[in-house]
Amino acid sequence: MSKAFTKESDGDDDEDLALPELPAGGKNYVTPGGYRRLREELISLLDVERPKVVEVVSWAAKNGDRSENGDYLYGKKRLREIDRRIRFLTKRLDIAEVTDPSLHHGRDQVFFGATVTYENQRGEQKTITIKGIDESDSSQGEVSWIAPIARALLKAHVGDEVQLLTPGGVERVEVLDVRYPAPTAD
Repeated sequence: MSKAFTKESDGDDDEDLALPELPAGGKNYVTPGGYRRLREELISLLDVERPKVVEVVSWAAKNGDRSENGDYLYGKKRLREIDRRIRFLTKRLDIAEVTDPSLHHGRDQVFFGATVTYENQRGEQKTITIKGIDESDSSQGEVSWIAPIARALLKAHVGDEVQLLTPGGVERVEVLDVRYPAPTAD
């Protein structure tokens, strides 16, 4: 059978789109800035990157033998990646619940969007910012609101001690400081 008539699996199924689990009845909370960044990425993929790749694939397809045409093969693969990301972003933005953390500015209780400084039992202080699943970046000290530390800290006040379940057992952490971004005049 000719290779042209066989379907090759490239492992790019939609199963790769498995969305991170939200707690039962939970929502996909996201900050206004996070929502804006995700939406900008989606628009850029739709309006800029995808049309460029389609143009390259179209040009490469006109060059004849596609089986050894690197531009065509890479372009088709990249197009699948872009389309998968577009589907992912569309689904996530559809279920997003934009929550503005600045509404809690000046409060000492931990809610979504808080920057929290806490101390563990060993006296180590850490500062994290609680963000949405799709926007948190651990290298920036951001954690998803469904992360164990965030779930333990949510609704705690400055001075409260909360229990954090870790692989090493239960650890007590004390909330030292809670900050929120200042409201902006839009």
